[in-house]
Amino acid sequence: MTDLLNALVLMLNFVIIPATSYGAQLALGALGVTLVYGILRFGNFAHGDTMAFGTMFTIFFTGLFKSMGLSLGLLPTALLALPFGIAVTALYAVSMDRVVYRHYRVKRSAPVILTIASVGVMFVTNSVVRFMIGTNEQRFNDGQKFIIKARDFKEWSGLNEGLKLKTTEALTIVVAGMAVAALFWFLQRTRMGKAMRAYSDNEDLALLSGINPERVVMVTWIITAGLATLAGVLFGLDKSFKPFTYFQLLLPIFAAAILGGVGNPLGAIAGGFVVAFSEVMVTYPYKKFLRYIMPENLEPSGLMQLLTVDYKFAVSFIILVAVLLIKPTGLFSGKVIRA
Repeated sequence: MTDLLNALVLMLNFVIIPATSYGAQLALGALGVTLVYGILRFGNFAHGDTMAFGTMFTIFFTGLFKSMGLSLGLLPTALLALPFGIAVTALYAVSMDRVVYRHYRVKRSAPVILTIASVGVMFVTNSVVRFMIGTNEQRFNDGQKFIIKARDFKEWSGLNEGLKLKTTEALTIVVAGMAVAALFWFLQRTRMGKAMRAYSDNEDLALLSGINPERVVMVTWIITAGLATLAGVLFGLDKSFKPFTYFQLLLPIFAAAILGGVGNPLGAIAGGFVVAFSEVMVTYPYKKFLRYIMPENLEPSGLMQLLTVDYKFAVSFIILVAVLLIKPTGLFSGKVIRA
């Protein structure tokens, strides 16, 4: 029984808790991609770098608040700076729409043209972030680091394995849950949310009903910027901030959105967790876990790891290709925003 409990704690430490936290971050990112596709009808390849942009300004405001002596005690000061980071990112996203996307939208260009334009915005945003903050890795060393410490858990339980829970992991799950609940409430209950859903379902009919398309587009970009910044900051708090890492996150985010059905918010959330658990479970070395649950004479000698962590994004790529080949519409057929 003790060995089974040790195996459970081991899986909680290195698979279940990290994958749940990572899945919440991917879900927020995939929700932003889904909103843009469902309402504006194109794949936004600049989303990963928008996350980096929002995180960068949150870091700047965090440093400013720390220099002023402002903090949230046990919680990271980044939470205090987050609304300001979202505001700057929203302004940037709306500006990019006015400068780039609006021109093609007015001309009724094909969605692929807008997608290509988003690639240009991606490179511009990436360059701006690298120029302003550099390319080095940065960490948010602020607030209480652990809610549950492995050493304390070992002393309390008497097990060989100690359960640990980082503040940032718990924070990610709680904040992401609150953000998703707020988004669904907005789409279901508010007049603007209903207008966005109507515009997504039938643009021409929505215009005939008196819905202001420019206002819908602006609110869409503001919400998308908020989701991108939130996802980027939570990822940075949990792991670290590095511009190129956020560029790489575009692959698992798109895999999550497509897996769930592009345009379907619930699908984006489900896809985020499926991709996260797939990446973590495929790259985790199961040697120690199997030692706890298998007889001594059958203990494995190798790491029992399918892929190294360096190849974790290959998992997202395989999922993406498999979905496009087998069920292009995803697990939950999308195309329109249905909350």
